[in-house]
Amino acid sequence: MDSTTDSKPGASLYSAGHFSSYQRLLRSNVNYRRFWSSGVISQAGDWFNYIGIFVLLNELTGSGRAVSWFLIAKFLPTTLLGPMAGVVADRFNRKTILITCDLMRAVVVLGYLLVRDVEHVWLVYLLAFVQESIWTFAHPARQASVPNLCSREELSTANGLSGSSWSIMLAIGAALGGFISATFGWQTAIIGDSFTFIVSAGIMSFVALPTGMKKRPAGFSFARVTGWQGLVEGACYVKAHPRVAALLMVKSGWALSGGILVMLTVFGEQVFSDNGQGGLSGVLFSMRGLGAAVGPIVAWRLFGDGVAPMRRAIGAAFFISSVSYLLFSQSPGIILAAVCVFFGHIGGAIQWVFSTTLLHRRVEDRFRGRVFAAEMALLTLVLSMSTWCTGQALDIGINPRTIVMVLAFLFLLPGTGWLVYLKSLSKTKY
Repeated sequence: MDSTTDSKPGASLYSAGHFSSYQRLLRSNVNYRRFWSSGVISQAGDWFNYIGIFVLLNELTGSGRAVSWFLIAKFLPTTLLGPMAGVVADRFNRKTILITCDLMRAVVVLGYLLVRDVEHVWLVYLLAFVQESIWTFAHPARQASVPNLCSREELSTANGLSGSSWSIMLAIGAALGGFISATFGWQTAIIGDSFTFIVSAGIMSFVALPTGMKKRPAGFSFARVTGWQGLVEGACYVKAHPRVAALLMVKSGWALSGGILVMLTVFGEQVFSDNGQGGLSGVLFSMRGLGAAVGPIVAWRLFGDGVAPMRRAIGAAFFISSVSYLLFSQSPGIILAAVCVFFGHIGGAIQWVFSTTLLHRRVEDRFRGRVFAAEMALLTLVLSMSTWCTGQALDIGINPRTIVMVLAFLFLLPGTGWLVYLKSLSKTKY
C-alpha cells in the first residue's frame, strides 16, 4: 500500500493546483526559498548556454548530426556516472556537493569561448561532457534534498513550483538566449551562463540544509571505497519496491521520443528559418518551457494531488505529447508549430513533475540520492539512443517531418504500458 493517501483539490493549504500555495510556500519556508532561487538562477543560464551552442554549431557545421552529438555529450555522463553520483549524494554533505558543482561549472563553461572554427568543434563536445558530468553529481543531491527542506504536505507544491520555474526559465532563457546570440553573439550567452553559476553558489551557501542521512560506516573495504556496496544496496531497494521501479521508468518512457529536442532545433534553424540566426529555435524552446510550466498546475486542478490522480495523469500525458507532435510534424509554419510544442510539453511536464513527486513521497532519505541518480542514468541512456538515431536519420536524408511523425508515435508505447500497469494496480488498494 502507498504511504500516501489520495487528497482532494483544495483540501490543503498547499494544494498544488492553486497559485496561492506557491506564494505561501515561498513566504513561509525561507530555506526552500533560497534553495529554489539558487536553482532558478543557474537554470536560466543553462538555456543561454544551450541556445548559444545551437547557434554556434549551426554557424560552423549546419549539420543535424553536430547538434545530435552535442546533446549526446550532454546525456552520456549521467548514464556513465549516475550510479556513482547517487552514492555520493547519499554519503556526503549535499549542500557542499551543490556549491562545489556550481563553482566548477562556472569555470568549465568559459571554455566554449575558445571555439573559433569548425576544427574546434570537438572542444564543444568535450566541454559539454565535462559540464554535464559535474551536473550529474549535482542533480541527485538537489533532488534528494527537497524532502529535507519541505514538509510532506508541501512536497507537491514544491515540485510543482520547481517544474514550473524550470519551464519558465527555459522559456525566458531560450528566448533571451536566441535574441542575445543573434544580436551580441553566442559568446555573450556563454559569459552570462558562467555568471549565473557563481550567483547560484552564493545563494546556496545561505541554505540551512537538514539531513536525515546516517553516518557513514566505519572501517575500510573495497566495496565501501568504490561505492559498489551502495550501488548494490540501492538496486536491492528498488527490486524490493516494484512501485518505485515503475516510477523510475516514467521519464525514460518519454525519452524514447527524446530526439524531438534535436528536431526543435532543426525546425527552428532550417525548416522554418532562412537566416539561421537562432531566433526561431529560441521560439520553439520557449514554447516548450511555457507548456511545461502550466501542465502540472492544470492537471492538479483537474485531478487533485493524490497518488491515484497523479498516476492517471501520467498515463494521459504520453497521449497528449503524441497527438501534439503528430500535428507539429505537419505544421506549415512557426506559429502552429509553436502551439503544438506548447501542448506537447504540457504532457511532458505532467509525467516529469508527477513521477518526481511520487518518488519524493515514497523513497526513504538514505536511498533517495541513488534512486534519483538511477532514474536519470536510465533516462539519459534512452535519450542518447533516441538522439543518435534522430541525427543519423537526418544525415541519411530522411525528411524532418517524417522523423517527427515516427517520434510522435513512439510516445504511444510507454503510454500504453503505463495504462496496463494502472490496470494491474486497480486490482489492489492504492
